[in-house]
Amino acid sequence: MRPILLRRLRTAAGVLTGGLTALVELPLVALCGLWLLAAWPWQAAAGGAPRATRLPYAAAARLAAAERTRMTYFYGSELAPPRATPRALQYLALRWGVGALGGAVLLTALIGALYGSTLLWIWFVARDANPFVMLASGLGGLFLLFLSIQGVESVAALDNHLAHRFLGPSPADLLQRRIGELAATRAGIVAAVHDERRRIERDLHDGVQQRLVVLGLLLGRARRTGAADPDKARELLRQAHEQSQLALTDLREVAWHVYPAALDDTGLRAALEALAERSELPVRIDYALADPLPEAVRTVAYFTVSEAVTNAIKHSSATLVTVRLTRDATMARVSIEDDGTGGADPAGGGLLGLARRIAALDGRLAVSSPPGGPTTVTAELPCA
Repeated sequence: MRPILLRRLRTAAGVLTGGLTALVELPLVALCGLWLLAAWPWQAAAGGAPRATRLPYAAAARLAAAERTRMTYFYGSELAPPRATPRALQYLALRWGVGALGGAVLLTALIGALYGSTLLWIWFVARDANPFVMLASGLGGLFLLFLSIQGVESVAALDNHLAHRFLGPSPADLLQRRIGELAATRAGIVAAVHDERRRIERDLHDGVQQRLVVLGLLLGRARRTGAADPDKARELLRQAHEQSQLALTDLREVAWHVYPAALDDTGLRAALEALAERSELPVRIDYALADPLPEAVRTVAYFTVSEAVTNAIKHSSATLVTVRLTRDATMARVSIEDDGTGGADPAGGGLLGLARRIAALDGRLAVSSPPGGPTTVTAELPCA
């Protein structure tokens, strides 16, 4: 509820400031129009030279840039920087009307709020007033306030649409950019899967396979020694048993890095606690998720923590790793901080693969690791 209220208040503030800027845009558009009209005969005589049009178009572009800043801050819009062209002036020629409409909607909301609030205080001020009239006025004010609140959202949407129409990027540009992002993400996922497959192959070849070879040799020697030297045979069997235990441990490690079964069996919290127990460093987990994450997000969150903790153990000389998991209405955040020496490279193999996994969910990975530490890895994962 609170995020929705804050978003609506932010939108209302954007509409209010848009109404104020309309007071500047209207006279500027009028002056620029008069300037261009006066300069038209001179331009025609000079063969259409654009020199006389630079000043009004530049002024329009500067004010359009201010509008772009306003909408980026209040609406979160992504607009292209305006240029000193006729489109900037055309944009302002229509934009001031939207701003005036927004001001009228906010004024209507204020009137509705005043009438609606009479339900709380008018009974103490006008004791002889007709209660039915007062009740109708108050309810009418609340209804007007409700319509105005919806109107604020509509004005903000119209403001955004107009800016994208004249300043860009257009829906076609956004679609083209999105296609490029998806293509890059797909290539990143293919590379990440390839790297993961190579890592698993290396772990199996250098770890489990070597131990199984040693196990086979020990068993073979024990069988050949057998009755001739029972004590040596027992020693070889003991060594073979140790190798089998080590091979089993290595195999479990590989399985955990592929996909820990605890994620499906007991959930993310239990999987992270198991990860902390297996870690060579103390890992403190601050788990503040009230509801389970979607399966894909849960998996990426786990591997983010696993990779960051592994990096801290291998490279940071840290003594403590702190993991925090939080979530708001649309975004889950996973933060891993260690008190090591810093210097982590976001372009390194592990973090780069992690960034590709996160990008596949339209998430973001941020790495802060100044020399001397601490290192903080933060992943933002959309849940909506």
